Amino acid sequence: VQLQASGGGLVQAGDSLRLSCAASGRLLSRNAMGWFRQAPGEQREFVATIDWSGRSTGYAESVKGRFTVSRENAKNTVYLQMNSLKPEDTAVYYCAARDAETYSTVEAFYDYWGQGTLITVSS
Repeated sequence: VQLQASGGGLVQAGDSLRLSCAASGRLLSRNAMGWFRQAPGEQREFVATIDWSGRSTGYAESVKGRFTVSRENAKNTVYLQMNSLKPEDTAVYYCAARDAETYSTVEAFYDYWGQGTLITVSS
């Protein structure tokens, strides 16, 4: 399974951005997906997760109410809509998939990882 994250870039505080994560090599319609991020000098942290159906989602407290995770199984793609971006959201964002239908906030429970896409939010 290959995961390709895209949509990163340089934005200003308050802007919106949508990340996409396209999977290839296998259908992931029965896999839960997640987004994580790693800021410079920091450990990677959980951002958002979604179950296989798209009906259940989870978010880190720091992004709750601003970020929305969704998926289109027909396109084998997961999205992360990010609104009201803040400088502290600056990080490399990774998408990940797990061989399970239920979502997880735990990095170790994910089996496949994309290469990451950089988001820089200027103040």
